[in-house]
Amino acid sequence: MSRPAMLAAGSLVLLLLTAASCDADDSSAVHLGTAAVGTVSEIVEAPGSVTARTAATLSAPAAGTVSDVLVQPGAQVKKGAILAVITSPELEQRRDAAQEALDRIPSGGGVPTGDFTEVRQRTDRRAEKAFEQARAAASKITDPALQKALIQQVETAQEQYAAASDAAAASVRAVQRGVASLGEAVSSLSAAQRMQAQQAYDLADAAVEALTLRAPVSGVVQFGGPQSAPPSDLTSLLGNSGTSVPADGVDSAVSEGSYVAAGTPLLTVIDMGRLGLAAEVDETDVLLVKPGVTADVELDAATGATYQATVRSVDLLPTTSARGGVSYRVRLDLGKGTYADSGGAAPTPRPGMSAVIRLKVRQVDDAVTVPASAVVSADGKDTVWAVQDGRYTSVPVRLGVQGEDTVQVVSGVAAGQQIVVAGADQVASGERAR
Repeated sequence: MSRPAMLAAGSLVLLLLTAASCDADDSSAVHLGTAAVGTVSEIVEAPGSVTARTAATLSAPAAGTVSDVLVQPGAQVKKGAILAVITSPELEQRRDAAQEALDRIPSGGGVPTGDFTEVRQRTDRRAEKAFEQARAAASKITDPALQKALIQQVETAQEQYAAASDAAAASVRAVQRGVASLGEAVSSLSAAQRMQAQQAYDLADAAVEALTLRAPVSGVVQFGGPQSAPPSDLTSLLGNSGTSVPADGVDSAVSEGSYVAAGTPLLTVIDMGRLGLAAEVDETDVLLVKPGVTADVELDAATGATYQATVRSVDLLPTTSARGGVSYRVRLDLGKGTYADSGGAAPTPRPGMSAVIRLKVRQVDDAVTVPASAVVSADGKDTVWAVQDGRYTSVPVRLGVQGEDTVQVVSGVAAGQQIVVAGADQVASGERAR
């Protein structure tokens, strides 16, 4: 290598060493700043997910064939709209048999055939069987309101029949004691028989009516249940038919002509009218979270967008977090979102999307603030190095609201006071400030 080249290379090495030395000195240098007056927000960050107001799943109330599907996935429907119809020969035959039994009873009453006590007991058994069948059919209804109405109908009918049966039994006993006429017993038994037959028909008819699936809430239709992905084949929809359809090239959605087993989830209506969030807040932070606290929300599915949210409630009972600790569920109302770069509106989230929720649990305005880096721990106490009379002095401070970048100083440091904001480990008490 020539001498000029060697000199140039040496100069370059010296320049690099000097730059590195400067960088090292800069990283360990003491930096001064000033306590200021401003706003500090304390943030609690928690994982969560988007939730819908409600999701109501309609299942097949009885085994049968899907005779009509009146909606498509994604359709917006109103509460009470007919979504699908199931044909169940078993329930229809039961209703027809109940209608025939009702038609056989004379409307004006008549003398029951056989012993009065035996007639009453036989009528009681028929009634009990009808109540059991109706209650079993109602238990398979997934719409809570409809199920409750059907069960209430069964209970009311059972109470009414019990009263009629007791009256008939009392009439029979009165005839046997010779204190009542035969006509009174006949009339009472006939009334009980007709009530039993009418109730059996009404309950069987209600079970058939339940085969018409109506939207329990207004919302968006999705085929199948809400908790699982679409099945890879139609086995779950075919129930016990013994038929298996391969998944390749086959739409797994329920279709007209499909056989369904009782209890098979067919349709789900999701109420998207008010989206919310379910956040899991650690036990160390949950006492700071109150209804009305606002939050900024970021979704994995909408990079760069920020949504606004407000705490609606905080659960009292805990849940176990994914990391094994104790956390509490916080429910929030989710507002609209915007993109930070363009200010444009962010897309509407979907239920189940993952979210990071930044809860603004405390905020103070017009507070004395210092950078968080200025606060160090000395003998277990929060301390700030201040400059007094040109020298470094360790000052104990009491902190208030603690943000990510700045913290509130309640006492110990005044606004405008010069402090060490970086490199506090490089100073000593009484040392002249530089």
